[in-house]
Amino acid sequence: MAVTIPRPRQDRPPAAAAAPLPADLRDARYQAYALMRLAFTVAPIAFGLDKFTNVMVDWPSYLAPWVNDIVPGSGQDLMYVIGAVEILAGIAVLVKPRYGAYVVAAWLGAIIVNLLTYSGFYDVALRDFGLLLAALTLARLASVYDAPFGRR
Repeated sequence: MAVTIPRPRQDRPPAAAAAPLPADLRDARYQAYALMRLAFTVAPIAFGLDKFTNVMVDWPSYLAPWVNDIVPGSGQDLMYVIGAVEILAGIAVLVKPRYGAYVVAAWLGAIIVNLLTYSGFYDVALRDFGLLLAALTLARLASVYDAPFGRR
């Protein structure tokens, strides 16, 4: 008995070779991509800057005690590093959302681990889980609208 192996369709190029879709503000998919790109650029930069001033929130109070015990310096010293990372993550989303969105998602994952190990912040961890899912959604949308490095 002969086995038939299906041949790939020739009427469309493989997904890896597909060019990014053009920006069309009338397209709801592109609107979602643009809105999420804006949000995940502005929010990390704004919250990262606030790590240096604590105007919006007293950020060290969200730090699990075990994290504060294993890092050198104070909780506020760690917040300076965290703020710098968040600012860089926001800039990464601005410059290359295809990759920057994954950086933001990983960062949110680390924040969730911190919050789940510190009693009393489960609601914030749940909110950040929603943000993590949104960052992953941005990454998927960016795979359609943002060309990989080396392609335009």
